[in-house]
Amino acid sequence: MNIRRTAAATLAIGALTALAACGDDDNGNGDGDLEVGDEDDFITDLEFTTGGTGGAYYPLGGELASIFEEETEATVNYVESGGSADNLGRIYQEQSQLALTQNDTAIDAMNGELPDLEGEVIDNFGWIANLYPEAMHIVVRADSDIETIEDLEGQTIAVGDVGSGTRIISDAILEHFGIEEGDYEAEETEFGDSTEMLADGQIDATMFVVGVPVASLTELAQSTDVRLVSLDESDAEDIADTGDYEAYTIEADAYEFLDEDVTTLSVFAALVASSTQVSEDLAYEITAAIFDNADQITVDQGESIDIDEALLGIGDLPLHPGAERYYDEQGIDLP
Repeated sequence: MNIRRTAAATLAIGALTALAACGDDDNGNGDGDLEVGDEDDFITDLEFTTGGTGGAYYPLGGELASIFEEETEATVNYVESGGSADNLGRIYQEQSQLALTQNDTAIDAMNGELPDLEGEVIDNFGWIANLYPEAMHIVVRADSDIETIEDLEGQTIAVGDVGSGTRIISDAILEHFGIEEGDYEAEETEFGDSTEMLADGQIDATMFVVGVPVASLTELAQSTDVRLVSLDESDAEDIADTGDYEAYTIEADAYEFLDEDVTTLSVFAALVASSTQVSEDLAYEITAAIFDNADQITVDQGESIDIDEALLGIGDLPLHPGAERYYDEQGIDLP
């Protein structure tokens, strides 16, 4: 195997800042069209950006990279990253060719609505597949006085890594309850680190969006008594209406420390591919490889991979031409 692990998370700020500096060009016309490369632009030595090592993206990305190498002619190097927005920024800069991303972040990127990017449109990626739902987890220590979102005011909160979709949803939830920047101390870090900080008492709460269950939380609960803060159903529905989110229930049997269901928000974790550097044929083979080999994936999230749900959460995002050809052949209704 030619799979290498590198740390891309430290590049998050630089990549996103570079995006904002690009200005209007052929990639940023804002017309919703998918930019597609020429034959000479396509490559088979692919970088696959995932997420922090404490979440589901990184191990899932590693298993998918192995499958793609076995089933295609590509070399796939999966790397740690800051998360969804960072990943899409790296595709835009043609540093990465495959990425895991929250669907809501991808939609914002395609619409030029990512925070701090001054309307820059990222239009050189196409949808490959929805993989699984991701839920917002709001975790506090069991002995904490924090019972509701309102109680987070004045606290120190891990709100997601720089360049992550988690940060965007964290902001949406806090703002819904009137908690603005300055009303709390924000720690921008990936959630594997944030669980350690919570256990050590360095922070009062951590908010992260990840597939259920997530290993880092299960491990934390073995050494530290923790709780999940639940939203009222009406609040979850209202926040969902403001973005590409859905109200979601984390069932009580998801974690041993839960005594009852928890109401929260969810998005979908999707695989996307560069449309300027990944050819239609290679994207077709990658899409087929996912569903032909889903039973080989050992992480819990692999159980949710289902071709009948491959287009959930796509919204107005364009399919990569290779994925579109695959789904058409499989008789999947296209958006």
